[in-house]
Amino acid sequence: MNKKRTVKPKALKPSNRLFLVVADDSKELHQALYYAARRAATAGGEIALFRCIEPVEGQLWGGVSEIMEAETEQASKILLEKLSNYCEKLGAPKPRTFVRKGTVHEELFNLIDSEESIRVLVLGVSTEHGNPGPLINYIINKGSNECRVPITIVPGNLSDEQIDALI
Repeated sequence: MNKKRTVKPKALKPSNRLFLVVADDSKELHQALYYAARRAATAGGEIALFRCIEPVEGQLWGGVSEIMEAETEQASKILLEKLSNYCEKLGAPKPRTFVRKGTVHEELFNLIDSEESIRVLVLGVSTEHGNPGPLINYIINKGSNECRVPITIVPGNLSDEQIDALI
């Protein structure tokens, strides 16, 4: 006897795509963050914000460098909270935040390697002087072999409306 078996389609699971954005002080951060937040909002994904506190250059008295590091840490927390609120206004869930100390590209790749949920790295490219920026230069020249996730590079000259048209 040949019975037809009906298979119910599985309920779609929400996307577990985590879009990682480097929260630096560049002008093109806006485009990368806007793209990632809108993409996460429309695809059911999430945002992760990464901020790296680089070591203080030069030799300072211990107390001075500790104060500078504490001030930088506090400023980073304030920035990440501001960026998180902005992502939520764009429809994305509250972002996860990661603050690391060290060299940006090393800590970035360490984070990507340790957080399996990260699916895409989103970077904004500088439009100044034809130089895409130090992190993108590093990734293009050396780091692309180190990165286990796709990299989305968002041109820094795109308007929000142009980005919306891409999503």
